[in-house]
Amino acid sequence: MTKFLITVITLFFSVSALAAEPAISPFDLTQSTVGYTAIIIFVLAYILVMGEEKLHMRKSKPVLVAAGLIWILIGWVYTGDQAAMAESAFRHNLLEFAELMLFLLVAMTYINAMEERRLFDALRAWLLKKGFSYKQLFWITGLLAFFISPVADNLTTALLMCAVVMKVAQDDKKFVALCCVSIVVAANAGGAFSPFGDITTLMVWQAGQVTFTEFLRLFLPSVANYLVPAIVMSFFIENKKPTTLHTEVELKRGALRITALFLLTVATAVTCHIVLHLPPVLGMMMGLGYLQFFGYFLRMTLPGSLARKRAMAERVGDQKRLEQLGGVVPFDVFSRVSRAEWDTLLFFYGIVLCVGGLGFMGYLSLLSETLYGGMSATMANTILGVVSAVIDNIPVMFAVLSMEPDMSHGQWLLITLTAGTGGSLLSIGSAAGVALMGQARGYYTFGSHLKWTPVIALGYIASILLHLWLNEATFHI
Repeated sequence: MTKFLITVITLFFSVSALAAEPAISPFDLTQSTVGYTAIIIFVLAYILVMGEEKLHMRKSKPVLVAAGLIWILIGWVYTGDQAAMAESAFRHNLLEFAELMLFLLVAMTYINAMEERRLFDALRAWLLKKGFSYKQLFWITGLLAFFISPVADNLTTALLMCAVVMKVAQDDKKFVALCCVSIVVAANAGGAFSPFGDITTLMVWQAGQVTFTEFLRLFLPSVANYLVPAIVMSFFIENKKPTTLHTEVELKRGALRITALFLLTVATAVTCHIVLHLPPVLGMMMGLGYLQFFGYFLRMTLPGSLARKRAMAERVGDQKRLEQLGGVVPFDVFSRVSRAEWDTLLFFYGIVLCVGGLGFMGYLSLLSETLYGGMSATMANTILGVVSAVIDNIPVMFAVLSMEPDMSHGQWLLITLTAGTGGSLLSIGSAAGVALMGQARGYYTFGSHLKWTPVIALGYIASILLHLWLNEATFHI
């Protein structure tokens, strides 16, 4: 990877490299001006992506433009009889994105629906009123982040746990920062052993490189990834208690049933993939239908439910309850869809098309030869995990899947682990870290995370070694 990046930087600053243009091959554009221009466009776009926090510009904007420019360059070269090749390649990449986008859209809709039904608010209120000590809160939020993220994705989980910490200990900057670091590591580690925990694990599952049950092989390595730094960090927490906060939260009607429908949707997607060998997105879209039917049921039965609750409130003279019932809004599935993380989905589109275009030009073959031909697969996959702390893990994983290096099953599990957890090394290395820098602004910063990077690296190394030991048999498959 280092060699490839040095090559890119050299081309970026070398005028002679751009001036001396070799003959353009219809299958390999890596030594052409068009290829060099595409690399420069991608690098510039990614510089803007990494500066999202400072520029206050959504990360989808530069990659959407870059994707368009790269494929326009390809279309310019592949004209006449060869135009069909470029069109076919573009459609192939677009189909890959469409399947993943629809899958993620359904998952995000369910998570937003559970949030609207106040399920996460209820969990937060329960944690607040229990009066846990700082050390207990550190472990509880970390463990919950680890075990919720495989289902609710690492970004949503991290935001939920951070909200709890901020509510309880907003006067203690040191504790909030430490908890945020732990939550990011836990959410990323928890997401690594589930197809639903992160976009990269979903990509690996949909590509058929790792089956649904095989992700569980990464459970203990993921535990080590979280526990090693968490144990060290726990020694730096003062043994004191925050002020107990009593907050009553009433779940909205249907909250638990929507959760059950989400689990049924996951089961449908898994069954479609494992038993029927159909894309998981079929089961997820069917699950969206479950939610739509239930939303229809909630709307149709709302008047009767409100009438019963009003009658009960009037009997006991609860005016506050009557006011609350007057502000009830019917459940709307499509309002949940509209609240999906569209910036993330569009960023994903841009990355898939950018990397797909560079791959079509021949750069992924070059990268594959540099990485997997010049060093062992274990070393290459470990390095790529570290790279994902600087470059988002989505393009890293998509590049590996597009290269399709000849690796054992154990190595595919390894890159799934490293790409999922390597982003924990820096606060900007994962969506969870970037989101928490915004939510806990002034408490959790790049610097506050960086000072724990050596400890997080110990967990990263421990998880890799544990995987190499526990799953040794898979490296011969």
